[in-house]
Amino acid sequence: MYYSKLQIVLQEVPGEISLCFSISGCSLRCKGCHSPFLWKEGNGEKLTHQLFDHILYKYYGFASCVLFMGGEWHQDELIQYLKHAKNKGYKTCLYTGQDQVTDGILQQLTWIKTGKWIRELGGLDSKKTNQKFIEVRTNKICNHLFLKEQHI
Repeated sequence: MYYSKLQIVLQEVPGEISLCFSISGCSLRCKGCHSPFLWKEGNGEKLTHQLFDHILYKYYGFASCVLFMGGEWHQDELIQYLKHAKNKGYKTCLYTGQDQVTDGILQQLTWIKTGKWIRELGGLDSKKTNQKFIEVRTNKICNHLFLKEQHI
């Protein structure tokens, strides 16, 4: 499994400082994708268990969540990384363009964002989006966390 680069993100998982790994090899190829360089499998750096563990250790106490942008196509590896992050005290999240993932992946997640990017519908900050940000334990859709207040 290869990732583009490690990013520290603040908006993708509301209320969390997340270590974000953008995984290469996405086959969805959504029109208007902001990261088409992730379509090619093998782009970026190999995510080894040693490197992953080092990153978790380095940011422990600062970051609170590990976020994977994609990677469900590497199911077994992704599950291992998610389990390891949980065991180290991190919350976990997956952003996927799919409408669902396997139970094996879902069991390791705190949150999941589902749904393919469709420009006309917008992202999580749009009331008409097809995407869903879900708290896995309760199955609660939390899209309201991304909507900006409307002032008149």
